[in-house]
Amino acid sequence: MSHPFEETLNSALRHAKQHLSASHPVAATATLSELRAQICLPLNEESLDPTQVIDDLVRSVDGGLHDSAGPRFFGWVIGGSLPAALAADWLTSVWDQNAALYACAPAAAIVEEACGAWLKQLLRLPSSVSFALVTGCQMAHVTCLLAARHTVLARRHWNVERDGLNGAPAIRILTSSEMHGTIVRAVQMLGLGANSIITLPVDDHGRLRADALEAALATSPDQATIVVLQAGDLNLGAFDDFNSLIPIAKRYNAWVHIDGAFGLWANASPKLRHLLSGAEDADSWSTDGHKWLNVPYDCGYAFVADQEAHRASLTHAASYITYDDAARDQVNWNPEWSRRSRGFATYAALRQLGINGVADLIDRTCDHARALVLGIGSLPGAEVLWVPQINQGLVRFLDPEDPARNDVFTDRILAEILAAGYAFFTGTTWKGQRAMRVSVCNWQTSPADVDRVTASVARTLQAARQIPQTDAIETRVD
Repeated sequence: MSHPFEETLNSALRHAKQHLSASHPVAATATLSELRAQICLPLNEESLDPTQVIDDLVRSVDGGLHDSAGPRFFGWVIGGSLPAALAADWLTSVWDQNAALYACAPAAAIVEEACGAWLKQLLRLPSSVSFALVTGCQMAHVTCLLAARHTVLARRHWNVERDGLNGAPAIRILTSSEMHGTIVRAVQMLGLGANSIITLPVDDHGRLRADALEAALATSPDQATIVVLQAGDLNLGAFDDFNSLIPIAKRYNAWVHIDGAFGLWANASPKLRHLLSGAEDADSWSTDGHKWLNVPYDCGYAFVADQEAHRASLTHAASYITYDDAARDQVNWNPEWSRRSRGFATYAALRQLGINGVADLIDRTCDHARALVLGIGSLPGAEVLWVPQINQGLVRFLDPEDPARNDVFTDRILAEILAAGYAFFTGTTWKGQRAMRVSVCNWQTSPADVDRVTASVARTLQAARQIPQTDAIETRVD
């Protein structure tokens, strides 16, 4: 007699292997109305066979999946999934552990301890910092800024966990004009309000200007302040000058948080870690696992220098909680209570890659990003706006008849690249110009992918500009 899960899991495995081995358009092909027609069915009154449910699900999402885990997906700083991480993620669902407490899931708790130690080593953070495995950099910001809020208000004799924010001293957040939207959302979630954020100018390389930070701090030197710095902004991959900025912030007793959603991983590369010089002196750091580490969604990491502030901002005691004095109870460090045991996938990814493998992954994808930007940017009718210093770069496309329409033409070419199905890029506006972002994070991307994508873009651009074949560059794809 077969196990009740066997047939359904075998069906899922068959579909998974087929998906991973097949060639797909990189962008989803189904329309919104088609997907709704396929998926939004009347809820059945009677139970269905679970294998049929899985087979139907696979059919219903057909055409609605981006190949975002594949090697030619270069949008939104999305990584793929390493084989060990994907397999561990499957087992995470099979084991179905609630990683809130050691008592709930002993192995999951200890796996997170190992992950925390390994991540601090790779990211070159002080071994004494506390950590949390969360859903992504958004919640990593929330976790870190909870500790920041606790500390800057405690310095002013205010217990925010007990007394809330009504009547509390005002907190301001100083950051650059290039901040990511997740910072705004985190500040809103924390009840500080978007108007508490003061954006400051950057230099020509996208870095927060030291004179601007000094001047802003000096306007209200005694106010509770959190300074948010960038380690890899979304357009340029720019890194703030931590050696200059952090000492300025510390002179005014400000908390310094570093948004390192992907850029913090540069510390794992001996070639790139100079970009993070001085970052170890911050008060908190956040990054993602589902970007450069190539762990399946959802996975982010928060780190806090002051362990007591981190714990005090989140911990809760109750008689029904089974605590362990010797082990680490994750609920004391995370905003979630019931939570997935996402540490298993991180553990597997780090074990598969090792220290040198992580460094190689970072360096390879940076090389591919540079090759893509320079290759596409050298095409007739294209222009490089930013050559990557890590894995982010910008190009735009030039209207052959009217330079005033370069923005419209750039968006048109981007749409046609997605429609061709061979690669996926996203757009952005930088310094008032529309551009195509090039973001490379996937462990599978190869030099052959770079060459073929460049050739595909060349064909798309050639057709749009109506360049005669005799004048076009060679676009043959082997």
